[in-house]
Amino acid sequence: MESTQIKAAVTEQYAKVAEGEATCGALCGCTENAEGLAITFGYSAAELATLPEGANLGLSCGNPQAIAAIQPGETVLDLGSGAGFDCFLAARQVGPGGRVIGVDMTDAMLDKARANAAKSGIANVEFRRGDIEALPLDDSSVDVTISNCVLNLVPDKDRAFREIHRVLKPGGRLAVSDMAWATEPSPEIRKDMEALVGCIGGALVLDDYLSRLKRAGFSRVDVEKHVEAARKMVEVSGIAPPPGVEHLISVNITATK
Repeated sequence: MESTQIKAAVTEQYAKVAEGEATCGALCGCTENAEGLAITFGYSAAELATLPEGANLGLSCGNPQAIAAIQPGETVLDLGSGAGFDCFLAARQVGPGGRVIGVDMTDAMLDKARANAAKSGIANVEFRRGDIEALPLDDSSVDVTISNCVLNLVPDKDRAFREIHRVLKPGGRLAVSDMAWATEPSPEIRKDMEALVGCIGGALVLDDYLSRLKRAGFSRVDVEKHVEAARKMVEVSGIAPPPGVEHLISVNITATK
């Protein structure tokens, strides 16, 4: 399937999520029980209470905050920042001396995130329109890159990984929560647009995921597997389990430039 087709479908679906028009028909993009899903992935009720209303759209498949080791004063980049969920939490960690940059390609999400930032008075966050395969950031300008259930949606993952490597400072960290497969799924899942938009059709086989990161120049690539978390996502979404769901994994991946 063409990259432009996938991006158009992803943009359309997540614009609907931002505008509250999407229904639960895919593994990601379900706005029901957003708080319960976040708590499943280790976000605390206290953290969630700090968020502007409407920032948590139930799009997580893990918790990159738990593995990113974000420090005061750092610059954090959130890939596929949506309504600002992880950006706002990271902004509290970096403090007034740091900053957080959210990048998203969906205008409706950017509008929602900027409105959330304005109404909550969070000044150390900015949101930029951009593509993960061509990030709107300078070389070596970011201390930490985080992402939550987004990289599976990117058609050209090798190019995206190279871009992430480019914008990180030497010694910078990547902390990603994403979906992956233990084994290659059926061709039907790979071709199905709902599966692609729903975070599973484009998910890499885990070994391939880690190999691609290393080829992009990353070192110290580590992974935590959360098989039960992937099953919980299916339960919370209320959809019929996709074929091969027993081979689907929620993963937390860290890597260093």
